Amino acid sequence: MKQFVTLLTIALIAESTFAQTPDERGYIVKVGDMAPDFEMTLTDGSSVKLSDLRGSVVMLQFTASWCGVCRKEMPHIEKEIWQAYKDKGLKVFGVDRDEPKKKALEMVKATGITYPMGLDDNADIFGLYADKKSGVTRNVLIDKHGKIIFLTRLFNQDEFNALVKRIGEEVK
Repeated sequence: MKQFVTLLTIALIAESTFAQTPDERGYIVKVGDMAPDFEMTLTDGSSVKLSDLRGSVVMLQFTASWCGVCRKEMPHIEKEIWQAYKDKGLKVFGVDRDEPKKKALEMVKATGITYPMGLDDNADIFGLYADKKSGVTRNVLIDKHGKIIFLTRLFNQDEFNALVKRIGEEVK
């Protein structure tokens, strides 16, 4: 019986230590965490692995074609982030949540973005960062060492401006 209680105690401690309880915005990661690694296929057929981008500041924009807020935000990302900082080493990747390549390409064309778009089948990449029941749009900013340094949810102009400012500070 004592052995059973010990094993049960260890299991409960492990569950509470490693359980990923979403925050109020649906994130299961937080600022200061190492960004969960993944590999994704881009709409151009190439692939990218997050850990291979160490040494660069990386922004992930989780999106989907059905998301009106995403479509509103994407031209801002294109102009104020991608065009402003891509020549300073910033890497930006859209991560299209659980849609076929055709839908992702239609969204890219409709929004006029030029930053790379990745495909996230079954929202598996999304699920590394946020509860799969929570929605897009959200942005994850990752520093040169692979740590999460900024998280956004929805499109709030003040939060977006703070994100742009932080990117400027990081890519110096």
